[in-house]
Order: sequence, then structure tokens, then C-alpha cells
Amino acid sequence: MRLVIARCSVDYAGRLTAHLPSAPRLILVKADGSVSIHADDRAYKPLNWMSPPCTLKEGAGDEEGVWTVVNKGGEKLIITMEEILHDSSHELGVDPGLIKDGVEAHLQELLADRIETLGEGYTLIRREYMTAIGPVDILCRDAEGQTVAVEIKRRGEIDGVEQLTRYLELLNRDPHLAPVRGVFAAQEIKPQARVLATDRGIGCQVLDYNAMRGIEDDKLRLF
Repeated sequence: MRLVIARCSVDYAGRLTAHLPSAPRLILVKADGSVSIHADDRAYKPLNWMSPPCTLKEGAGDEEGVWTVVNKGGEKLIITMEEILHDSSHELGVDPGLIKDGVEAHLQELLADRIETLGEGYTLIRREYMTAIGPVDILCRDAEGQTVAVEIKRRGEIDGVEQLTRYLELLNRDPHLAPVRGVFAAQEIKPQARVLATDRGIGCQVLDYNAMRGIEDDKLRLF
């Protein structure tokens, strides 16, 4: 990534025209070819930009200090440099991406560790119980010893209920597990999903992620 801080003016020529008068600005040139111009406000939003694929040509001779960015549609972003205050390049490498707090894998881990969240007397059989059509998030037994299959989602929608229904049909063919009932667990369950689950005899459990993490944190502080 290249970072340039410069006093510059910017002109856009394409389907419309736009002009930014001279002012100090940050110019980002990313490895994907994109170019964006930023002011010291507007949070993350650029004043103007050109998305890839595009090409950047830095002028020489009489056009020294003029950057021309052209995209595949022929649109142009012309940056006229008056004074360059900073110019540096940095190799950032491949970004690992955002790891979101509260993803389904962590919810599954927390619920397996605190299986009593589903009810008193519940015991864990295993996480990721494999079937012919994929793994069930959690397989456990309730206080009466009945097998329970749990499907976990961050946002509970109809497709999650359908997925759990298919698991239940398969699991109930196993004489060592049957009868198996289902629990659809999520941080938020959409009304349509709740109606469908109820109609199919599937229980619904809303997971309080912050409370579950609090339990986990307290447990860790005991050691």
C-alpha cells in the first residue's frame, strides 16, 4: 500500500464531472490497483475514488505532478499535486480477514461447555456429531435421557430449521438414538423460523452470548 499526503486538487471525468479544490489530502494506492482520496473527516469514506481494475499513470516533464487514474470504462480521476508532504509504501501481505466475535463456532463451543443452558440435567454426547449429510452441531441428552440434536446459528432463519429437520429425519432412523427431538438455538430467532420450528415439534432456544461469555470468564478467573 502506498500512502501519499499532498496538497492537491482532484477532477473526475466520466458519466458526471466533479471537482475537489486544492487542499491537503491523503491518497491511498492499494495493491489491488484502487485509488482513493481522503480528507481528515468523513470516517472511512473517501472524497473520491476509483475501483479496480484501473491504471495509474504519474506524469513526467510538463505533466509532472499530475496523476491520471483510468478505469476499464474510460472514466478518469485526475489528481494534480501541488506539494507532496509524505510518500511511503508498505507491504501488508495477505490479510487473514475479520474474525467475528460470536460466530457459530464459538457459540457451539460455549454451549457444549455450558450444556445446562438448555435445561437442568442435560448432558453432552458430543459436538459435531457426524451424519451422512453433515455434522450436527451438538448431540446431547435431556434429564429424561432422550437424545436431543441442537442446531446453532447466530441468526435463526427458516433455512436453519429446514437443516435441523433433515438431521432429525436421519437421526431418528438410528435405533440407538431414537427418539431424537430437536432444539434450534440462536442469538436471534426470526418469527417465521419460530413458527416453522414449533409446527415441526422443534424447540427454540435464544442464546445470550454475552451472558455465556461472562460465565466462561468467571470460570477462567477461578484458576
